[in-house]
Amino acid sequence: MDLMELGTSLIKSKLGGNTNGDIGGALGNLFGGSGGGFDLGGLVSNMMGGGLGDTVSSWLGDGDNDPISSDQVKELFGSDKVSAFANELGVDEDTAADTLADAVPQMVDKSSSGGFLLDMVGGMDGVMDMAKKLF
Repeated sequence: MDLMELGTSLIKSKLGGNTNGDIGGALGNLFGGSGGGFDLGGLVSNMMGGGLGDTVSSWLGDGDNDPISSDQVKELFGSDKVSAFANELGVDEDTAADTLADAVPQMVDKSSSGGFLLDMVGGMDGVMDMAKKLF
């Protein structure tokens, strides 16, 4: 299962069919990758620079994932992007943020399984280098 399918499945499961939009398209817009894909490296970098380094490190590791709040989701992506995501799915902003708070850690965790995401950004040293550039 690719990351787009995983995200779509997690969000569908959380919303229980209470959406009338294109989940995959909404996720692509939210994550802002090229061609509507996921820029997970950018997300990790933003989290490292935004005081959520320990949280994202738990997602990248093999242990339990630390939770993220809906308010932290709004800060991470920006309320405007979360609002646009909500509008695309036909749900309110709080529901969208809560859904993302559940789905994003699992998406990052699955994408980093076996080191894929860490390899993409140059390992943990690469993550730290990206974080240093933000200061």
